[in-house]
Amino acid sequence: MNNEKAVMAKVQEINASTSKDRVEVRVRDLLDRMSLEEKIGQLNQVEASADNVLDLLGDDIRAGQVGSIINQVDRDTVLELQRIAREESRLGIPLLVGRDVIHGFKTVVPLPIGQAASWNPQLVEACARLASEEASTVGVNWTFAPMIDVCRDPRWGRIAECLGEDPVLTSVLGAAMVRGFQGASLDDPSSLAACAKHFAGYGASESGRDYNTTNLPENELRNVHFPPFRAAVEAGVASLMTSFSDIDGVPATANSFLLRDVLREEWRYDGLVVSDWDAIQQLCVHGLTETRDEAAFQAASAGVDMDMVAGAYLQHLAGLVASGRIELETVDRMVANVLRLKFRLGLFDSRPVLADEPARMTSRSLAKEAALQSCVLLKNEGRALPLDPACLDHLAVIGPLANEPAEQLGTWVFDGDPERSVTPLAAIESLAADAGMSVSHARAMPTTRSLDETAFAEAEAIARNADVVVVFLGEEAILSGEAHCRADIDLPGAQVSLVKRLKAVGKPVIAVIQAGRPLTLTSVIDDLDAILFAWHPGSLGGAAIADLLFGRACPSGKLPVSFPKMVGQIPVYYGHKNTGRPPTPDSIVLIDDIASGAAQTSLGMTAFHLDAGYEPLYRFGFGLSYTEFAYSELSLSAVRITPSETLTVAVNVTNSGEVEGDEIVQLYLRDRFGSVTRPVRELKAFQRVTLAPGETREVRFSLTVEDLKFYKRDQTRGAEAGKFDVWIGGDSAAGRKAEFTLTQDSPAMA
Repeated sequence: MNNEKAVMAKVQEINASTSKDRVEVRVRDLLDRMSLEEKIGQLNQVEASADNVLDLLGDDIRAGQVGSIINQVDRDTVLELQRIAREESRLGIPLLVGRDVIHGFKTVVPLPIGQAASWNPQLVEACARLASEEASTVGVNWTFAPMIDVCRDPRWGRIAECLGEDPVLTSVLGAAMVRGFQGASLDDPSSLAACAKHFAGYGASESGRDYNTTNLPENELRNVHFPPFRAAVEAGVASLMTSFSDIDGVPATANSFLLRDVLREEWRYDGLVVSDWDAIQQLCVHGLTETRDEAAFQAASAGVDMDMVAGAYLQHLAGLVASGRIELETVDRMVANVLRLKFRLGLFDSRPVLADEPARMTSRSLAKEAALQSCVLLKNEGRALPLDPACLDHLAVIGPLANEPAEQLGTWVFDGDPERSVTPLAAIESLAADAGMSVSHARAMPTTRSLDETAFAEAEAIARNADVVVVFLGEEAILSGEAHCRADIDLPGAQVSLVKRLKAVGKPVIAVIQAGRPLTLTSVIDDLDAILFAWHPGSLGGAAIADLLFGRACPSGKLPVSFPKMVGQIPVYYGHKNTGRPPTPDSIVLIDDIASGAAQTSLGMTAFHLDAGYEPLYRFGFGLSYTEFAYSELSLSAVRITPSETLTVAVNVTNSGEVEGDEIVQLYLRDRFGSVTRPVRELKAFQRVTLAPGETREVRFSLTVEDLKFYKRDQTRGAEAGKFDVWIGGDSAAGRKAEFTLTQDSPAMA
């Protein structure tokens, strides 16, 4: 049997190698027949959303001047543009058809940051697969996702698109998205070529402002921001997109260290690299180049294959070749990367465009499950949740986001269909009708940003007549996403005032918060009995929220990013360095504790804020449930290991509550001493387990030397001998701890 498996594996390896060789032969053959103008055309992506796009682009496509189009999703138009490319251009080269399909196409699943709260790679992969299957029906074959920038600043609007603050969680979920979009094979008609973005460091934009500068030392780039991209490359991602930002003074779109030294030389990547929107021309705006031809030179020299909509390559690359500044061999490499993707997608081989979307019931079921697992229960004072319909006669549903089918879809949804949305109000009313409970609704505010409190009196009156108040708060979709950054991330508008007015009525107040980022909730946390953070939960978000509120489902989401107490704490994240003076609960002195006229002192002499301490409001990995989970008997298979050995770490997890629930068991490490300082904790592994009431299960993790490696002082990657701490628990403050030692049996342990 083992021999059979070995033979089959060898056959698959040979077939894969043969297929790869065949593609390279076809790429080379086509390159040899192309004129310079046709080659440059393949490097040109054009915006194609205009209604008269066939008239605008038809002749350019016939002339071989367009390699890709973006933002056209009318099926008949896309098919006709492809027909022109295949049948009326000299060489019949088909088009890459790009579209931002970030978290769903017609059926929308939770924001990526919400999906990350599920900590469920299988679910994330399935969501990407659904998006791919729907988008491919209109002829789209390339999506600009996943966004795998590690982000530790919730002011940044694009945190909505990312997968959180941790490189391991982002790596695992980002690779799952790649697999979902691309399927078992890129040439499957329902697959999309994925595009990992933005390479690299974009999530560290100064002040959380989009497009802003990033100042990142190489060691932090390698240890924090590169790993998700390396994981995407290893998962076979078809393309990468450069960042708008600069790093150490060199914009990513002209950064040869990123695109040549790391991506091509170190990682041996052979996929396509595309600029972000108009980013090549913006090298002039950055101040890196004075002219557009110099911008084209810098981008091409650095390793950007395709120019997204700027037209800089189309206008200037031929002249750069003629002058000898760009070698023809460089252009050929760029074009080969474009053609290779087209061959891998099967576009030259009559890949059909399937007309039918996935079964509607299947897509709705998945969207609801994703929303259920993405919601995070942050507070549940006195077990205010779940609500028991048998004990309630009248429920008040209040707030500007209770019945907004478009807003719950979230940011950057160009094709999402609000008619597919089930709102929280509609789902609650349906459940209430079945239970014989009445529901009253007051919007209270026209938008989440409104300062008008005129309608608060109606909301208060409804609350007085209700047993429980459920208030829907947060941000409209337009307040997060690209170019939608906020310096103040408190609840906008008059929402804080609304909460305080409702609290004064004297009834239990439960908040459901829909937002595209973590919010500072300090101003309302004491006025709320329970908080369910739903992000922007997508098409079936309302149905999921209703099930969670009434206990038909048990919350299981865990935070993929820390929630600050106030903006001044940012960046606040769990994987920080220890410093030479780490804070402890006993070392901090808060501002209200300082006596009037106190003599000047160093007040604890550790790293904390006088007005916020040093901990976030809610930590990474945190999330409550309707049951309780207890951890016991943490054990290691050894206390000393060599680099060639595997360490097994095990713990018993018990559901000590009264309902079935899912727990996300998290393992953290600390490398106590290194050639560069290491974080106080690093997530290394996690598992989702479902436990019945009273059930105990042993959860086991296997750690190898790969899990202990990092980029050292000389920027080489390896493990270093020494002592390690390991914790397992339900969040980043996990208390169950053990220790082990890695011994050195080779100089580098590379």
